[in-house]
Amino acid sequence: PRVAAARRRRRALARGTAALAAAATAFEFLSERVALGLQHGHCVQQVADLRVRGVGLSGIEIGAELVASAIDEFPALFIAAACAHGETIISGAEELRVKESDRIQAMVDGLRILGVDAEARADGACIAGVGVEGQLGGGRIDSLGDHRVAMSFAVAALRANSPIVIDDCANVDTSFPGFAELAAGAGLPITVDYGHD
Repeated sequence: PRVAAARRRRRALARGTAALAAAATAFEFLSERVALGLQHGHCVQQVADLRVRGVGLSGIEIGAELVASAIDEFPALFIAAACAHGETIISGAEELRVKESDRIQAMVDGLRILGVDAEARADGACIAGVGVEGQLGGGRIDSLGDHRVAMSFAVAALRANSPIVIDDCANVDTSFPGFAELAAGAGLPITVDYGHD
């Protein structure tokens, strides 16, 4: 299985889809059960289907070699790391501090609110996952207007033992129209409050 996965990553890189390959690689190391599927262009970004078989996630070290090509996937990786068994160390990711928000700090602050032992570092983070038997807590998260932070914490609700309220996430509708409906259709316990009385 690892040989086949390595071949898929090489093919993905050869086609210029380095971000997809890097994200699949990071998730594969976390779970050892991720396959990069059909790849195709979507607007200006490449997308692919990821096939994931449910197994327990294990903490890993994610270094600079994966960061540049998968920088936008890191908020989701922070959530996966929080659900993993053991410690995940992310390094070489200082670019996350200058995206739509300081994503390192936003994710670490949010994880701490949910009861996860997480520490921000200058170029990444150290996250002690709750493991397969553990759950995330609930709480109020400030997405800082960052659509990827907001969507990542929406996904975290799947492992939360109480509601997660995400503030400042109207921009999700701009970057991913229909996210809430799609997420609800996939089983996420999500509702949208537009603040209308």
